Amino acid sequence: MVHYLPFESGNRKHLPKGYIPMDTRASAPEPQAHGRQTANGAGRAAPRPSREEAEEAVRTLIAWAGDDPNREGLAETPGRVVDAYEEFFAGYDGDPYDILSRTFEEVQGYDDLVMLRDIRIESHCEHHMLPIIGVAHIAYLPRGRIVGISKLARVVDIYAKRLQTQETITAQIANAIEETLQPHGVAVMIDALHECMTTRGVHKPGTTTITTQFTGVFKTDPEYRQRFMQLVNGQRPVTVK
Repeated sequence: MVHYLPFESGNRKHLPKGYIPMDTRASAPEPQAHGRQTANGAGRAAPRPSREEAEEAVRTLIAWAGDDPNREGLAETPGRVVDAYEEFFAGYDGDPYDILSRTFEEVQGYDDLVMLRDIRIESHCEHHMLPIIGVAHIAYLPRGRIVGISKLARVVDIYAKRLQTQETITAQIANAIEETLQPHGVAVMIDALHECMTTRGVHKPGTTTITTQFTGVFKTDPEYRQRFMQLVNGQRPVTVK
């Protein structure tokens, strides 16, 4: 389920109390593939161009925009852009299933929720290649196995650092956790700003998009969904500067 909410005055990071989104399911699970992939998990459709070809493409775009790619201020821009793209889209070379495969079973009987809040998301929309900036909240109810919490954040980065839609990222994260850890349930929420609708087109600055994905007990039991939402909206620790 996708929810579009206006950004209220101040720093709105949390949802209204009592808000319980409905479930959304991906049309197909993320395949357990290794190596460079497209955002939806499929293999690359064509060989990767060389760095020189990528830089030449940037020069073409600069010229198309109406400027001179050879002038002093732009002479090194193609190389900088390609460097940035290597960072922006590093997720194509990552394998979230491999990251989640390293688990722990010695948890002294722990059987309650494991949750990470406010994981920063930096992605790019596949329609306009403009930034998607926001936060993700992830929870799962273990079934005997847990994974290092940093691994959950790395999974978010792997999927986010591709050309994406927010709906796809949300489903992929949930599916990867569900399939590798096989917990009693998974809950994922992403709240993000899309520059493709804040800086162009409809020009609606401050509008955020919220997507959710639930599996297992989070899908079937309203009390677990309510608890997840309460934790999402809960008080944050005071940051010591």
